[in-house]
Amino acid sequence: MQTDLIELNLAHSPDSDDLVMWWPLVGVRHPDGTPIEGDLGRPQVDTGMFRFNLVARDVEELNKLVVSNDDTNAYDITAISCAAYPNIADRYAITKAGGSFGENYGPRLVVREDSELKSIDDLRSFGGVIAIPGVNTSAYMTLRMAAGEIETKEMLFSEIPGSIARGEADAGLLIHEAQLTFGEMQLREIGDMGKWWNAQTGKPLPLGLNVIRTDLDKRFGNGTCSELARVLNESVRCCVEMGEASRMYLQLNKGDRTEWDDPQLVDRYLEMYVSGLTLDMGSRGRDAIELFLARAADAGLCPRVEKLLVL
Repeated sequence: MQTDLIELNLAHSPDSDDLVMWWPLVGVRHPDGTPIEGDLGRPQVDTGMFRFNLVARDVEELNKLVVSNDDTNAYDITAISCAAYPNIADRYAITKAGGSFGENYGPRLVVREDSELKSIDDLRSFGGVIAIPGVNTSAYMTLRMAAGEIETKEMLFSEIPGSIARGEADAGLLIHEAQLTFGEMQLREIGDMGKWWNAQTGKPLPLGLNVIRTDLDKRFGNGTCSELARVLNESVRCCVEMGEASRMYLQLNKGDRTEWDDPQLVDRYLEMYVSGLTLDMGSRGRDAIELFLARAADAGLCPRVEKLLVL
């Protein structure tokens, strides 16, 4: 392995659980990238030979980028939906830390209060349009397994609640913090994809993964991927242990996310999706991923993955 500094681009989604996991790699920073004063403005983990550039992008944008197989624009480390992994399994390894799992909870399928829809099963005979956060998302793949063929409309995850409330979509699949705030827009839940999956399998629902390019070993020397995974895993652990600093980072980088002004909502969301399985998915998380992707492949929704590469 080389000893020169290796600069890597790390892409994550802008939701709070993804955003908070990686600040220990660079320190607490303002939105313009400048560090805050004091010790917290510096990296909180030993990054060794690695230096990181953090980039926040919508998860479906990241899914489409890696699935496109366009290495000229690919990130070295990126968040993806578990559903996208079969299309990139030959090029990316999964890190054991940094994943998100719904443990008998998950993306919510919601409608307006006056909708006639009462359950996921109603979609099978329903001719309306379902707003989804992307065709490559785990939320959508789970819904397809639950409901079969449905008519969908892709849109940015943050636009889905408003679209349903305005009648532009008949139902919508909610991810990120909208899973907890949809009631404020007079929307009603008719299905929880995590509960549906748990009822079918007894396992947590794999939602998001953190993956790294396996060609880093070829570019920078054997062992690069394993060492990088170790550093990333340490960052996730650090963000949990330094909870007060993590909340400070979220407040500094909230942008127009007014829901992050509610500390109880943020804490509840982080407790859901920065869990023990996020720190280390272990055999329980790995088994859940394998079953999820195998059932999706059986349903013709994705290529079959013969073996997961987890670092």
